[in-house]
Amino acid sequence: MTELHTPQAGDDWAADPDVMALLMRQHGDIRNLFDEVEASTGEERRDAFRRLVRLLAVHETAEEEVVHPFARSALAGGGQVVDDRLAEERAAKETLADLDDLDTDDPKFLPRLTRLRTDVQEHARAEERYEFPHLRRGADPGRLAALAKAVEAAEAMAPTRPHAGIESPAANLTLGPVAALMDRTKDAVRKAMGKDG
Repeated sequence: MTELHTPQAGDDWAADPDVMALLMRQHGDIRNLFDEVEASTGEERRDAFRRLVRLLAVHETAEEEVVHPFARSALAGGGQVVDDRLAEERAAKETLADLDDLDTDDPKFLPRLTRLRTDVQEHARAEERYEFPHLRRGADPGRLAALAKAVEAAEAMAPTRPHAGIESPAANLTLGPVAALMDRTKDAVRKAMGKDG
């Protein structure tokens, strides 16, 4: 059996002209990773799921730290658009945390993964319809290109495993592995953007 490996945004070294192009490409990568998780078993499924969790963490954190604040200030009605996207993201994170508590071979795993996939895809479609096109039309192309570089840098610095770098077991239990990964990714995004945590 050939080993499955889904490329991540930027693996083909193509430059993304702006942050919306990068995030839309990540939407495609996320869809592909869902396919890979569903099509594999055993250790391959666990590996694909870890990569999916990491990409979702990088992607959602980049949106929260980079795109949503910009949309909130740049779009007419941006506050409501962003609040709607944040509510969708919260629901997806809860489902993801539930999934992370299961072994990928557990019979409950695939039905919950399907629910997560539906939530994530609806969220992506809403962003692509209500947020991204308006930002691209109303923003300086140089600013959007700089935001893409920040997201790419954050993805390169983001942790690859949920547990890595958690200083205390108590903090890890309190946060949970997915939340810990999201927090560490947020730190990487902020560092890439030159912000202090």
